[in-house]
Amino acid sequence: MSDSEACLRTLAHPVRRRILDLLWHTERASTEVAQGCGISRPAASQQLKVLLNADLVTVRIRGTQRLYLARLDKLAELRELLENFWGERLSALQAAAEGPSDGGAPAENER
Repeated sequence: MSDSEACLRTLAHPVRRRILDLLWHTERASTEVAQGCGISRPAASQQLKVLLNADLVTVRIRGTQRLYLARLDKLAELRELLENFWGERLSALQAAAEGPSDGGAPAENER
């Protein structure tokens, strides 16, 4: 499995997406993450471990606390990957949905 695929699988879980939202610009301890997501501290720690293994968060130790922060550079790479994948396809779909630009008459091969 590629790094990108692992990251996308990690982001498929709604709680992990909520955790990333909490960690977007602010370092937080697992207890804060648990409170912010309405889950237990062990559940938060488990989800943070998954995010850490996918390299989507960093951890910094301060005293007895482990502070987590989203890796915006890694998330930007994922966004670029998805834009490259979907960009042309969505443009083609939009063009097809809008139909021909000659007033809506079907092309000769569509009749």
